[in-house]
Amino acid sequence: MKPEPTDVLLVIDMQPDFLPGGPLAVAEGDEIVPLINRLGERFPEVVLTQDWHPPMHISFASTHGKQPFSDTVEAPYGTQSLWPDHTLQDTPGAAVAPSLRLPHAGLIVRKGFRRDIDSYSAFLENDHQTPTGLGGYLRERNLSRLFLCGLAWDYCVGFSALDARSLGFEVFVIEDAVRGIDPESMRIMTARWDEAGVQRIHSASILG
Repeated sequence: MKPEPTDVLLVIDMQPDFLPGGPLAVAEGDEIVPLINRLGERFPEVVLTQDWHPPMHISFASTHGKQPFSDTVEAPYGTQSLWPDHTLQDTPGAAVAPSLRLPHAGLIVRKGFRRDIDSYSAFLENDHQTPTGLGGYLRERNLSRLFLCGLAWDYCVGFSALDARSLGFEVFVIEDAVRGIDPESMRIMTARWDEAGVQRIHSASILG
């Protein structure tokens, strides 16, 4: 599957805070960096995303005096899971992972920068109404096939893939270039992908 001029590699949240040693680490997240670098060499169009939270963000357990992972709060847009403080704006943990080598990336989309709303998806914030602008960028560039990789399968990659499909893009998740958090939530997300028409491939189909 040779990337076409209308294809884009969408690299989700490859940031130190999500890699081993970070406060919200995804197991083996660092292992996919070399593969993503190789994939990037095949795609003339690359877009990155960054989680980019202000202090006292709604998703931080510390904001509410609660426990990360187990506690939740109710937000206007629904139940908000609570996490350790992570990807604070302009900190090393929020930077693009230094080992990522994608110098030709044409856009970095920052999400989750509004204090009172979280944003898993690269396309819509968690109210499922507020756009990030990525959809418009891709349409203006006539980029119609999206190949997703990064972190994490059951959250930001997952919801980005679903929203991309709902916006009419053809979507492929490069399975071996993604890592997830929880096997059960990964299973649920995969079922949602299948229902939505998100296609799953392996990197070998691109790299040969």
